[in-house]
Amino acid sequence: MTDSSTNPTEGQSGDSIGRLAELISGDPMTRLDADMKHVLDRLADLGARPLELLTPDMARRQPRPAEAISAVLGQQGRERPEDGVEVEDLAISGAEGELPGRIYRPIGLLSRLNPVVLYFHGGGFVTGDLDSHDASARALARRTGAIVVSVAYRLAPEHKFPAAHDDAWAAWRWLTEQVRDLAGDVRRLAVAGEDAGANLAAYIALRARDDGATRPVHQVLIHPIAGNDLATASYGETLRAQPIGLPAMRWRFRQTFADEAESADDRINLVAREDLAGVAPATIVLAGIDPLRSEGEALAEALEQAGVTVNCWTYEGVTQGFFGLGLVVTKAVFAQSDTADALSKAFAPGRRS
Repeated sequence: MTDSSTNPTEGQSGDSIGRLAELISGDPMTRLDADMKHVLDRLADLGARPLELLTPDMARRQPRPAEAISAVLGQQGRERPEDGVEVEDLAISGAEGELPGRIYRPIGLLSRLNPVVLYFHGGGFVTGDLDSHDASARALARRTGAIVVSVAYRLAPEHKFPAAHDDAWAAWRWLTEQVRDLAGDVRRLAVAGEDAGANLAAYIALRARDDGATRPVHQVLIHPIAGNDLATASYGETLRAQPIGLPAMRWRFRQTFADEAESADDRINLVAREDLAGVAPATIVLAGIDPLRSEGEALAEALEQAGVTVNCWTYEGVTQGFFGLGLVVTKAVFAQSDTADALSKAFAPGRRS
C-alpha cells in the first residue's frame, strides 16, 4: 500500500491529507441517508467499536450490522419476513482442507440446470463469515432465482495473503466439478463478493481466463478492494467514516500482508493491471461514503478501456457493507434489485452478457 501503516510519520502525513480533504468535502457522516444512519446508530448502541482499536479476535466477536438490523426491526415492531430461500450448510474443498460453505436455494428451482452464483463475504480479509453476510447471499438467491453458494475462506492474520485467494480458486474448481450435483448449469456460473470477497471474485474471473478453466458469465463486485493506494480521493474523504474509513482500511492491510510490498501484487492491485481484456462482464456496486469508492471507479474505467462490458453504480448516502441491509436501508434494496437484473440478463439462455 502506498500510504504506509508502519511508519508513524507517513501515517501522520496520510491523516493530514485526510483532514484537508475533510475540510474541503465536509464530515462524510453528515451525508448519510436517514435509514443508514439509523442502522449505524443502533450498531454503536450495541457496543461496536472502530476496527483500528481492536484485535482481530475482538473485531470478529463484536456486534454486527445484522444485529443492528434486528434492533431496528424490534423498535419498529416488525419481524423478519419469510424470504422463500432454503439454506443448507456444506463443506467445500479449499486449498488446504475443507472450508465451511452454505448453499441458498430459492423457491421454484428446476430439477437441474439452474444458474449458480459463487459468493464471497466481505470483511477486508480479516473479519466476516457465512453468518455476517447471510443477508447478502439470501438477497441474491431470492432476487435472481439462482442457487447461491457462499464460502468462508481462511482469514488473516492467521492466514496471510494469498491464503484467501488460494481458497477462492479451489472453491471455484470445486463448484465447476460439483455444479451438476447441485442442480446447477455449468454454462451459467457467476461470481460475486463484497470488498475482500469482491477482490476474490475478480481474481477468479482473471485466473479462469488465464488458465483456460470454466469461466464465469458475470462478476458482481460490491465495493471491491481493487488497489493499494490509500491516498485516493475517497480515502481522503473518509478519514472519520464509520464503520469503515481510512484507519480501518490501514488496520485491515496490516493484518493481511506479511510485508507491505505484497499489497502491490496484481491479485490485489487490480487497477494497475494491463491485462484485463477478455474477462467476464462486470457489475460494480459502490457506496458513496466508502474509502474503496475511488478504486472501484478506477477499476470500472480500466475494464471499459480493456473492452469489458461494465455496469458501475454508486449509491450515495450509504457506507461500505450496506448491500445486505435491505430490510431497513432503501439504497440496499435498489442495489440488490439492480444487481439481480444484471445477473438475470447474464443468465438469460444463450447469452453471455
